[in-house]
Amino acid sequence: MNGLFITIEGPDGSGKSTQIKKLAEFLKESSIPFILTREPGGTAVSDKIRSLILDPAHPEMADETEVLLYAASRAQHVKEKIIPAQKEGKLVLCDRFVDASVAYQAYGLGIPVEDVTRINRFATGGLKPDRSYLIDVAPEIGRQRMVSRYSGEALDRIEQKELDYHERVRSGFQKIYEENKERFLLVDGNQTEDEVFDVIIKDIKLLLANRYN
Repeated sequence: MNGLFITIEGPDGSGKSTQIKKLAEFLKESSIPFILTREPGGTAVSDKIRSLILDPAHPEMADETEVLLYAASRAQHVKEKIIPAQKEGKLVLCDRFVDASVAYQAYGLGIPVEDVTRINRFATGGLKPDRSYLIDVAPEIGRQRMVSRYSGEALDRIEQKELDYHERVRSGFQKIYEENKERFLLVDGNQTEDEVFDVIIKDIKLLLANRYN
């Protein structure tokens, strides 16, 4: 039996990284075999592409280039890391996946949704998560959190984009959720870290019980 594939999604500053670390701690304490990974990145090749995508020194990057670079990073990630882990029966816990590309490149940049979807279907072989958690916050709140978190350090190329762009991304995530409610759980990111985690962990426990019991 293939291991579960779980993703955490949300606008920048939504608290994804915090929640995914807490989930990883829970899985480890529960002795559930898993891997923790992220996108863009996750492998040596994918991490090199990530550095290029997020480098604020490249504001001239064409939107089409961004779409293809994300897909290239994802193709390597899926083939080298995600699928092998699933075949070993491990739960794959991933920070972002194709939904992020649809939200950021299709809705955020204005690339046709069908183009982004088709490119990523080729990159992933049609792989989809078993469960996705969408942590939702307004762009203004996300920006405040990022500035506070980085303590003056520069935001990456995507994080530096104007608030209008991040509002389109958020709207994109909401549309994706509406079209895929059977896979998604929408979580209010304005709650405390512990409150957000409580919502997610209750659902995770049900998934695990249904899969392994």
